Amino acid sequence: MAPYEPEITSTKNPRVRHAVGLRERRTREEAGLTLVDGVRELERAIAGGARPVEVFVDLARLDARGRDLIATARERGALVLPTSGAALDRLAYGDRAEGMVATISVPELSVGALRLPDNPLLVVLEGVEKPGNLGAVLRSADAAGADAVIAADPRTDLFNPNAIRASLGAIFALPLAAGSSAEVQAELARRGVQVLTARVDASDLYTDVDLTGPVAIVLGSEAEGLTERWPAPPAHPVRLPMLGVGDSLNVSIAAAVLLYEARRQRGLPG
Repeated sequence: MAPYEPEITSTKNPRVRHAVGLRERRTREEAGLTLVDGVRELERAIAGGARPVEVFVDLARLDARGRDLIATARERGALVLPTSGAALDRLAYGDRAEGMVATISVPELSVGALRLPDNPLLVVLEGVEKPGNLGAVLRSADAAGADAVIAADPRTDLFNPNAIRASLGAIFALPLAAGSSAEVQAELARRGVQVLTARVDASDLYTDVDLTGPVAIVLGSEAEGLTERWPAPPAHPVRLPMLGVGDSLNVSIAAAVLLYEARRQRGLPG
């Protein structure tokens, strides 16, 4: 295999500056790329079919697992760029010390392109804007065996690097899509998927609804909840009982509760 590129040490290196620019949504959308920080996250990205483009890595920090990952990335066509010092610190997030940051191609996200089983369990997030919450919902969706996560009228892009990090790479294990609420509703109706909306003023408890058929659990933004774009009918509103002083749960917690109720009703796979 060909030797690595010369080591990058300057924050002014053009490749470093371009990668740093991917922290901005507009740049990510224009380039069709995003950042993945960490060994586990990059492993899951590649395992999920993502195409690595560049891998900035501190070769001195690599253990056997890291060396195997770099070899796999090169086999998939990635350019491995030895990087150290301030240049790598500029790319990494927070106090991460794994010494590996990659750029990857963002996959197709159109709602119509989703491939779903006959009896799907879906999560739809309308207007969620905090990448950390998005990543937490993705972790719950992966853990509960959801078949896809769809962003409706998203205020942050699904492949925001902070969402990737918050999901611990689970984002790469799930089919994803994004579109307007109207597009999402039309696609759900076309596929015969029941729409279940989480609303604090709903009459029905979430445990009283049949979740064994094709269903999409729809949750709203952190500050505003669901908008009137998801009326009942055709949607079926449900509520989670709030027995304390608070009137709602964090969107990621609400998603986890509803997903695991659906999983309880549907049984464990296999």
